[in-house]
Amino acid sequence: MPQKERNVLIVLFATLLISCGGSSDYFPKPKGYNRLDLPAHKYVQLEEKHPYTFEHNVNAIVEPDTFGNAEPHWIILHYKDLMARIQLTYKPLNGDLNKLSKHIDDAYKLAGRHHVKADSQVEKVIELKNGKRAVVIELEGEVPSHFQFYVTDTSKHYLRGAVYLIEPTLNDSLRPLVNYMKDDCMHLLETLKWTE
Repeated sequence: MPQKERNVLIVLFATLLISCGGSSDYFPKPKGYNRLDLPAHKYVQLEEKHPYTFEHNVNAIVEPDTFGNAEPHWIILHYKDLMARIQLTYKPLNGDLNKLSKHIDDAYKLAGRHHVKADSQVEKVIELKNGKRAVVIELEGEVPSHFQFYVTDTSKHYLRGAVYLIEPTLNDSLRPLVNYMKDDCMHLLETLKWTE
């Protein structure tokens, strides 16, 4: 092998040793998640006329629900910057307990659609400070809806809510957002009043 080629190989080998050597305190970085900058909770009264009213986060835009089967008084609280929304579906009961039973069954069926990806589902009845009772359903896992609820006076009004994350990713990275949305739902429930 000619001297010139030997010199090139020696230089390449020395470069390889120097670049691979050095500090032995290298550790791979742990898996990271996108940082979410969540705005402070600040609430205003719902301005639209519905058979219900409540306080909602100022960061949520109130939009009519445009889903194909949407009914009057169905709305969406859209958090555009957070890529999240709370869908609210209202049903008048007109004193019909069979309607109430059907709506409650539907709430559980809708939550059950997430069982394929849900790690767990916890349902509980909560007593609100305003004297009302609500049923909340919390789902864990990589599901688009981590928090759902319904509240009723059992004779006239039934309101169901579900938090949807528009771009669901790994659950650990969403935990702060899920908790933020849950806090807003709880504030909504605490300030809920039937207007008719």
